[in-house]
Amino acid sequence: MKIVIANERKRVSVTLSLFYFFYFAMVGVYVIFMPKVLKDIGYNAVEIGAIYTSAPLMRFLLPFIFKHWIKLSSRVFYASLIATFVITALFFLTIKSFWLFLLINFAFGGAMGAVLPFVETIALERIGKERYGKVRLWGSLGFSVVAFVLGNILSSYLVALSFLVAMALLTVLFGLALVEFDNKAIDKEEQIESDSSFSLVRYWAFWGSVFLFQLSFGGFYNFFTIYETSHGVALDIVSYLWIFGVACEIVMLIFQGPLLKHFDLLTLLLVTTLSGVFRWIIVALYPKNLPLLLLAQASHALSFALYYTAAIAYVYTLYTQKKLAQQFFLGISFGLGGALGAIVSGLIYRLSPSALFIFEAFVAFIAALLLVVHKRRKSHVA
Repeated sequence: MKIVIANERKRVSVTLSLFYFFYFAMVGVYVIFMPKVLKDIGYNAVEIGAIYTSAPLMRFLLPFIFKHWIKLSSRVFYASLIATFVITALFFLTIKSFWLFLLINFAFGGAMGAVLPFVETIALERIGKERYGKVRLWGSLGFSVVAFVLGNILSSYLVALSFLVAMALLTVLFGLALVEFDNKAIDKEEQIESDSSFSLVRYWAFWGSVFLFQLSFGGFYNFFTIYETSHGVALDIVSYLWIFGVACEIVMLIFQGPLLKHFDLLTLLLVTTLSGVFRWIIVALYPKNLPLLLLAQASHALSFALYYTAAIAYVYTLYTQKKLAQQFFLGISFGLGGALGAIVSGLIYRLSPSALFIFEAFVAFIAALLLVVHKRRKSHVA
């Protein structure tokens, strides 16, 4: 019996690892290179901000639809995977038209909105939070590999889109292989407490913090490459900065298990949120100082890797409706936070690029304060 369980755990770990690798390689193309591609073919900062608002906005709206009308089942997961591939292929036909590309990015966000919550629930259920990082790090490797490769060979928007579609196809293939590991017992447990009773208000300070902290990443995700190259830093050097940040993330994912086991999750969230404040101040004040930029990127281990794992693990403990809770986490953070972060970053960057990162440091600080409020309230509302 133990051998059977060990073999199944190994299979789910390998399949999850491959899924994460190609999923985050796809995200890497979309996040790192597509903003510059859009700029090169004539999009302005506000248009880029609008494009990068559409997909996150759909990710925010989707959980509310699932809360009342749809259940995140294996069938829905299948449909979302296939739609993701088809929509990325349509990027080829729509990228030269702002309005068509905006529309297709809304669809992209809708398709992606059901994929990762489904997979994260399987990961937390099957391998646990302590071992999660050693599987999730393959996503970071995929992100860094695509950053390295495209940073050296990107010559046109067709190259970037070809990589995007190829990564989407491989994501679909390994995503389909994960369905057999979906735990039906979780679905039965979630039926005890209906999705319609799911409450965000009960933990409003926590959700507010999640939203603001991801909003603070808006300028980084959408304009860091443009910001650094505009200060004379070569594109390949900027790619290496991305890779270094991901390398630090990978180290944290490998060794974060004891931290997650021995420290309170809310304490870890507070520390990692404050690290974001430090990070954005450095980027704002020292855009050409490579040693300090490396230090800022090193904090990605805290402000992204450890924060993300602690956050999804904490959300997993808050609600009975596990998949819906993960949808709302991704919807409120990368969805609403990402959407408004894209809008605000586009507007502020147009006025003052350095002011953008000062603003982000301030927003991250408010996010930390809200975590303190949540920690004090939790014992009274639990």
